[in-house]
Amino acid sequence: MVRSIEEKVEEYFKSELDSLGIRHYGKTGEINSEITSALRQAESKSGGAGNNYPDIQLLLEDNHSRRVPVMIEAKGGKNKLEKLDKAGQIVQVTKFGSDSKPNAKNPHKKGDPNYSAITTYATNGALHYGNAILDNSDCDEVIIIGINGTTLDAEGNLKDPEQKAYYISKANAGVPKHIRQLDSSFDLFKQINIDTLFGILDKLNLNDHELEKIKLETEDELEKRIKSIHQALYDDKSIQNLLTTNEKLYVFTGLIMAGLQTKGVSQLEPAELKGNITERNNDGQIILNHIADFLNARKAENSQINMIMALLQPIFTKQALWQPKNGESLIHKIYVQVYNDILPLLESNLHLDFTGKILNSLNDWVSIDNDRQNDVVLTPRYITNMMARLAHTNKDSFVWDLAMGSAGFLVSAMDIMVKDAKNTIQDKQKLECKIQNIKENQLLGVEILGNIYILAVLNMILMGDGSSNMVNGNSHELYKNYTQFPANVFLLNPPYSAEGKGFIFVQEALSQMTKGYAAIIIQENAGSGNGLPYTKNILKNNTLVASIHMPTDLFGGKASVQTAIYVFKVARPHEEDDLVTFLDFSEDGYTRMNRKKSGQKVNLRDTDHAKERYEEVVAIVSDKKPKTNYYTERNHKVIKDTITLEGNDWTYNQHLKIDTTPAEEDFKRTVADYLSWKVSQVIGGQNG
Repeated sequence: MVRSIEEKVEEYFKSELDSLGIRHYGKTGEINSEITSALRQAESKSGGAGNNYPDIQLLLEDNHSRRVPVMIEAKGGKNKLEKLDKAGQIVQVTKFGSDSKPNAKNPHKKGDPNYSAITTYATNGALHYGNAILDNSDCDEVIIIGINGTTLDAEGNLKDPEQKAYYISKANAGVPKHIRQLDSSFDLFKQINIDTLFGILDKLNLNDHELEKIKLETEDELEKRIKSIHQALYDDKSIQNLLTTNEKLYVFTGLIMAGLQTKGVSQLEPAELKGNITERNNDGQIILNHIADFLNARKAENSQINMIMALLQPIFTKQALWQPKNGESLIHKIYVQVYNDILPLLESNLHLDFTGKILNSLNDWVSIDNDRQNDVVLTPRYITNMMARLAHTNKDSFVWDLAMGSAGFLVSAMDIMVKDAKNTIQDKQKLECKIQNIKENQLLGVEILGNIYILAVLNMILMGDGSSNMVNGNSHELYKNYTQFPANVFLLNPPYSAEGKGFIFVQEALSQMTKGYAAIIIQENAGSGNGLPYTKNILKNNTLVASIHMPTDLFGGKASVQTAIYVFKVARPHEEDDLVTFLDFSEDGYTRMNRKKSGQKVNLRDTDHAKERYEEVVAIVSDKKPKTNYYTERNHKVIKDTITLEGNDWTYNQHLKIDTTPAEEDFKRTVADYLSWKVSQVIGGQNG
């Protein structure tokens, strides 16, 4: 057996740091109490309880109070520097593919967590420590380095040192980015070079392709885990008759709120739910206390807190939920699943409609109130993103949605606005102020259904906002009160059972706007007369820019109506000679399925350049030059035509003109078919 020279590797690199005059700490050293606490809170490298002791630790600081910890892990064996998966990612916890052999030293079952990559490879172990700091402290960025070597010279010195460095940050959703400049030297750690190093780090951002890939993977994993828990709830006989549909939604939402952490409020650990049987100190009351503390710490409005607590209190005070059986309450049982499977995915810097996934997944198992009217259905993120772009959303937009559901449109708009701010504002302090203003002041949503409103509030809290502009109420009564909100972007998927198929919301919102754009996804026939008189009234003060005929299976079986996206320019009356862009987007490149237990990777697959097709549609409607040509006037996918001012001829099919004049190719094909048939008849007669 080859003996590890890990200690010699560690000594070699410590001497390198010493020669450069760089202060460092060993296993028992402490950079500061926050980092030590973060390492202590995380599970150990082999899972479970135990502390985390990086072999070498550093803290890099510039002259502007920026501090970046460095976690270094040493190994001393052949091919022990790092282990990557097929996608080139640093392996962390995996699952065993089979049971261990009888009498194994470390027995395990198939599906149990496998920590071997973290404990065996240097970079993988360093990443474990870096993640512990990101997850359990206010630190936003960490450098992780794996060091290794295999051979010593005659004097016992390391002959073949190797190192691999990565940068992880909350802004990059924890995805490691390679720092090649640190793979051969620690020179950049010298104080004189810190600004140069930090400049390198600032350029290690995820590109749009990488970020979208992470979003899709996170959405898929979240959806699968939510469905797994919902299946368990659905199958559990003790819960089937105990909770209504809405109550299951409240339980799920409440447990997530109780499990989130923020400054001043620590994360609720499953062990804190002890199964007490007293009225004032049972598991349900503990959950409610954590929710109230969390909402207060995130500076939610008192009216919101009171409303949320009023919805949740009757549920979590149900004795059947908190009364322990065999030492465990139902609340504890469900929370353990939420704690292990859901919360880790929510604590990211991604702007996703997380709670919309909860709503849609629950919708797979049971019927939500109003669902038969298609009033409660999640608009897919790739649609909300496209619509926000069609409405010219940028960092200076003021975006509102008067039937916001779980706030999916506002989440997509926020994502675009923050990204635009990062791309255009260089000053760090100005950027932080702008992002804060976007989240707190530039988004407004109204939702009448309390069970859906609570999801919207949770969504915006997850985005880092106090949800100050999320309103629970009837927008038909409230919209006139928001004259002080300078809305210039309106996004909407209205309840189709409302007047004018939902166009009443559009008329009301646009009447309060003085400029900007609106993008509405709605039942398509609302534009062919069913949306009257609202569609006619809208044209008096607004211009119809585009009508986009959407795929019939857009909502994956959750809504059976044919939809269209209508885009408007606000506060500019439509004129009879205005050209409208009619676009047939029924083939958008996605193949959809509706398998209840499957995630997004199965139910939504890009089978024909979907991303490029969506980019092309945005370009066409925005009068930009498309990079592709799936939709053109030549193939009749795009039609430029006028409409009347009656508000009843807005659909693509109403402007599609079918040319019945036979072409020369049609004549040749017909003659060829006839001759082929005639020859076959002659040959057949001869054979007879």
